[in-house]
Amino acid sequence: MSTTIKIRDLNQYYGKKQALKNVNLTIGTGMFGLLGRNGAGKTTLMKVIATLLPKSEGEVTVCGRSTGHAREVRKIVGYLPQDFSMYPNMTVYEAMDYLGVLSGLNKETRKKRIPRLLERVNLQDDKRKKVKALSGGMKRRLGIAQAILHNPKVLIVDEPTAGLDPEERVRFRNLLCEIAEERIVILSTHIVGDVEATCEDIAVLDEGRVICQGTVTDLIAMAEGKVYSAEISKRELELLKKEYIVTSMLTLGNNVAVRFLAEKKPFASAKPCEAGVEDAYLYLMHLERGESGC
Repeated sequence: MSTTIKIRDLNQYYGKKQALKNVNLTIGTGMFGLLGRNGAGKTTLMKVIATLLPKSEGEVTVCGRSTGHAREVRKIVGYLPQDFSMYPNMTVYEAMDYLGVLSGLNKETRKKRIPRLLERVNLQDDKRKKVKALSGGMKRRLGIAQAILHNPKVLIVDEPTAGLDPEERVRFRNLLCEIAEERIVILSTHIVGDVEATCEDIAVLDEGRVICQGTVTDLIAMAEGKVYSAEISKRELELLKKEYIVTSMLTLGNNVAVRFLAEKKPFASAKPCEAGVEDAYLYLMHLERGESGC
């Protein structure tokens, strides 16, 4: 059976508002990054794939199954929404066991699978702790455990690291990479660093359109030769920001070290830099706006 998600000519409407516009994507095994600002259509696209939202127009197949057959697709898809919540007074184990019942797993399967999953997400020592007592990172890890409880071929996670501290964010990203070795994992985020650290293949959404699809290397190539750095005064900074897209800045006493985008070298003291994912993303979003794509 195919381990591929195919999306063809997908259009999605909320009344008269069009949330997705002629989306075409092919997603294979491994980590796939879905990048875009808030409101770009990422969550709508993931809900269509997960059959939580019936498609308006087009064709979407998940591992050979059409999303029109929602029951069949849900058997092979795990979904972690941005605002994951569980019954707060249940313990971690009770929550997993309850969700296992809802997933149709028998008692013997649940008894074997739940301890293994809790160990995998590093919650084995917290199985008797109530859900309401978990930290934000622990709740996200519990969310991943419940999403793969029925051993799905596809895992969809929506803004999973938002609000996590740096250590927990790294731990969570590493967990997703491990899971992606054996299934499709779609990571939706507006945090460029999450995609850069975990994904090889990406798509960028803006206003419901796919404006870039390819590898991270393809995206970076768009900004090569267009990234510069300079040390300037704070007064010069205000003028620079009016002319160019500043991607980072660091205060150095009375001066500021800036990194910015320009089509050509703007002044003598500007030094060319190697482009990164964040540079390329900002270049695409603010300069290209989908006209040439990647």
